[in-house]
Amino acid sequence: MQDTFIKAYPKLLQLSVGVAGLWLAHGDEPLLSQWLMDALRPHWRAQNYAIKRIELISVKSWQEVLSELGSQSLFDDASALIVTGNHKPDKAVIAELERFAIEAQAGTHSHSLLWLTPKQDKRSQSSKWFAPFAQYGNVIDCNLYNEQQRQQLLQIQAQQFGLRLSQEAWQLLMSHTEHHLLSAYQTLWRLSYLFAPQLFESDDAKPTSGDTQPTSTVALDIADLQAALVSDAQFSVFDLSDAMLAGNSAQVAKIIFQLKSTDEPTTLVLWAISKDMRQIIQLMDGQDPQALGIWRSKQGLYQQACRRQSKEQTSEWPALLYRCDQAIKGLIRQPAWELLLQAALELAGKRLFAMR
Repeated sequence: MQDTFIKAYPKLLQLSVGVAGLWLAHGDEPLLSQWLMDALRPHWRAQNYAIKRIELISVKSWQEVLSELGSQSLFDDASALIVTGNHKPDKAVIAELERFAIEAQAGTHSHSLLWLTPKQDKRSQSSKWFAPFAQYGNVIDCNLYNEQQRQQLLQIQAQQFGLRLSQEAWQLLMSHTEHHLLSAYQTLWRLSYLFAPQLFESDDAKPTSGDTQPTSTVALDIADLQAALVSDAQFSVFDLSDAMLAGNSAQVAKIIFQLKSTDEPTTLVLWAISKDMRQIIQLMDGQDPQALGIWRSKQGLYQQACRRQSKEQTSEWPALLYRCDQAIKGLIRQPAWELLLQAALELAGKRLFAMR
């Protein structure tokens, strides 16, 4: 059986899952392989598996794997063997692995073998060594192919931590972590200690074997996330937003230089600028500030910013934001921080250059 991680992972979080036989996890995202092992481990423990590891340092290492499998009998405790390395088995080993998988399907034994490898292309997946895992075992594709899959996985992890984020909070989190899976996961882990520690302290909410999900969740909106993600720097992107909306160009420049010196993610700075620009354009089109989710305490600042702009000026903002995004991605040679400063000052009412 072959499956993607995004489909297989939620199933492995259920209370009862059969784990005997062959497992192959291939991918270039180490965190997904780790999550897969973390999901299998409660099932192994629940069935009193002895967990062992073997690293393939050469093709001959498969003999050690076979020796470990051969030493197991019906009278032994069940074992889970975790194999790492990218050395492919030869014909004789392939035959033994196939026998192991078929016997597991038949219930002859309940042992488990998990092989973690780098991503395997289509040619590799049609090779003979791949066949026992695909035909008689479980193959998990531990790769992410789009941004939607990344957020789906992080939403599962957030639920595991007892958190439920609003859509705006998700957008801020992904911008803050530059769409990096591990950084976002670590941020969720820290947020769980800030907002939801009580969910795991309650006796009624303690996870059971194979189920690490608390019985309830804490809802977080963008205001909660803003308070938690304030940078260690002297200024944050939220200070930048206030300065831009107030038209304080000197403060805007000061904050931009400070954010640059402390390596604030450029994607997060662009997110703050583009959010304010987009909302100003919408306000100038006659939309209601409350409907746009603008806090009552900041509506005056937004109206002040609107009075500084003209429709002709704001019509040029999307092109400027696009150039910022291109610079951040390295698609144009102009430094990203120069364009971010230009955009921030433009919003504050200070035009540095004529737009082209």
